[in-house]
Amino acid sequence: MRLPMILDTDPGIDDAIAIAAALYAPQCELKLITTVAGNVSLEKTTRNALQLLNFWQADIPLAQGAATPLLRPLHSAAEVHGESGMDGYDFVEHQRQPLSKPAFQAIRDTLMVSAEPVTLVTIGPLTNIALLLSHYPECQFNIRRLVMMGGSAGRGNFTPNAEFNIAIDPEAAARVFHSGLEIVMCGLDVTNRATLTPEFLATLPALNKTGHMLHALFSHYRSGSMATGLRMHDLCAIAWLVRPELFTLTSCFVAVETQGKYTSGTTVVDIDGKLKQKPNAQVALDIDVEGFRHWVAEVLALAP
Repeated sequence: MRLPMILDTDPGIDDAIAIAAALYAPQCELKLITTVAGNVSLEKTTRNALQLLNFWQADIPLAQGAATPLLRPLHSAAEVHGESGMDGYDFVEHQRQPLSKPAFQAIRDTLMVSAEPVTLVTIGPLTNIALLLSHYPECQFNIRRLVMMGGSAGRGNFTPNAEFNIAIDPEAAARVFHSGLEIVMCGLDVTNRATLTPEFLATLPALNKTGHMLHALFSHYRSGSMATGLRMHDLCAIAWLVRPELFTLTSCFVAVETQGKYTSGTTVVDIDGKLKQKPNAQVALDIDVEGFRHWVAEVLALAP
């Protein structure tokens, strides 16, 4: 039984391998890709996602989403992913275009016609999902759960406390965590440890066309290095979806700080129940790193 899913993404180099996994993991049925501004501008994330779909000749509809966070200016991560968001590989020209409707409407339409509940997987800021929930609350019945790469129960990677995807649009994240959706949060507690080793990375060019392309991108990715290993943040959301046994989850109440001068974007993860609030998320706090690496090798071997 394949899991119907929608992937909301801001490619981004580690998004590229997550999209590969969503396309080629046999457990996934990818129904729609939506783009959001995050790692780079919306124009670039949409271009990058279309280039990837064309590279794999994948017949998956793509809708363009929010160009800015709900209330704030955009801060990108071009210093990690390169100016284009996917520096390092020359993709061929193509004629693919996004759907004419915005992402939140495309997600709603996909949900409303699906015969079974759909899993939302988010690996960028949560702006599109907040817009969906605000405009179309009636579609929540057909969302099975939301699996996100975002947040942290400890330190941050954008500010001392805040993880990038949440910090870029804290208001959207707060809306999502208050929505009542079943949420699985794969944050920095696991994604910082979900690394691919230099030895494995060196094998990619000879693996297949996908491995060759990813190796070229990874050579320009600055979350770790080719010599010490690379952190696969976004891939963890797909990994949890198809191999949940690799992760240790704890049910927690999670609040998103939107006001703090120094703490805006922080996910306050109440592991010990100090706030006396009902849990609203399952938070991944541990990962089987060797099992994760084995799974990544398996999935990439299935790609062309």
